[in-house]
Amino acid sequence: MQPSFQELARACAKIGCLSFGGPAAQIALMHRVFVEEKKWIDEARYLHALNYCMLLPGPEAQQLATYVGWLLHGVKGGIVAGALFVLPGALVVFALSWLYAVHGNAPLVEAAFFGVRAAVLAFVVEALIKISRRALKGRADLWTAIAAFAALTLFAVPFPVIILIAAIVGAWRARGDAAPMPEKAKVAAAPRNTLFAAALWAGAWAAPVALSFFALGPQHIVTRVGIFFSKLALVTFGGAYAVLAYLRQQAVEVEGWLTAPQMIDGLGLAETTPGPLVLVNQFVGFLGGWQAEGGSLLLAAAAAFMASWCTFAPSFLWIFAGAPYAERLRENPRAAGALRAITASVLGVIANLAFWFAVHVLFREAVQVETPWGAALTLPHAASFDLLAALIAAGSAVALVRFHANAIAVVLCALAAGVLISFMG
Repeated sequence: MQPSFQELARACAKIGCLSFGGPAAQIALMHRVFVEEKKWIDEARYLHALNYCMLLPGPEAQQLATYVGWLLHGVKGGIVAGALFVLPGALVVFALSWLYAVHGNAPLVEAAFFGVRAAVLAFVVEALIKISRRALKGRADLWTAIAAFAALTLFAVPFPVIILIAAIVGAWRARGDAAPMPEKAKVAAAPRNTLFAAALWAGAWAAPVALSFFALGPQHIVTRVGIFFSKLALVTFGGAYAVLAYLRQQAVEVEGWLTAPQMIDGLGLAETTPGPLVLVNQFVGFLGGWQAEGGSLLLAAAAAFMASWCTFAPSFLWIFAGAPYAERLRENPRAAGALRAITASVLGVIANLAFWFAVHVLFREAVQVETPWGAALTLPHAASFDLLAALIAAGSAVALVRFHANAIAVVLCALAAGVLISFMG
């Protein structure tokens, strides 16, 4: 049944307001609404769309919403579905970012985020376990994950370089494999329409960055945020947790837009709001503008918009221009091998993120150790181990991994535990 444009918009707005719990829960919610309740598309078409989106960089749940909207009402349906999936959560994260920037140092707020940080560590551990089940198909995948972890942790190799090397090694390793059977028929695409869509959305993506570059200069915080998150959008294979390692490395250690505890707090906020987890990018942009020299609410808002735009605008480009060709990668053994190696390397990247979070959550102090090859390694100060933070993190991990507890409930319980600990002294 073909819905009206208004019916599609209402359904997508509802999904955007209720899309808590990360990509898996969001994909399940869209399945319930689009396939089971509304019956606007069938099961096979939904899974076909999901296959496309899993091959693309960026937030796969938002891309899936865009793709379904495109199927039902063309480009305007895709724009509305993709935008409404993000907009409610983006507005909430913006408001919470402002409240955090203004009141983040208040004792009660700091006590609450003490518990939230511990819960965030549990979320990263849960993601590590889930992805390991999907990524580790053999001994070669395990060694790829270990190599990625060592490269990022011990040698500070940039995340894009790790992804590129993994893809090359995976393609080389699969050079003699037989072509996999395609699961669905290829989707035909008119080259002229595809080229027009690619040019239009690439221009829309680049326009705010170019405007900031020429109006404010290349070193302005808004320009730097736009350039950085545009680069980030090209390498976000493997989901939000994978790219967080690169985001943390650049935003905290290189750019200095926010501190390590603030980065963890931002992820905690993104975990408890509707919409994609990568809305943490907006939080990073907001604090970058707020804490920059001459920072203000206006500058923070501009940087937050730039971060969000450069995170989500590329998704429309990938869907409208690239989706018709994405399925063909499944028929190419070298491409399939490259994607498998990227998935395995992502596991090592998330392990690095878990290690970094553990150092900053479970210990009150960390030390920088210079390695013989010139890289800086962050290690915990053993005497500063925080038993209470460890107990909250362990309880949150058990709730998530063993009992599959609701993410919001876990965060709220951890927040309450942090406040209770503060009151008890």
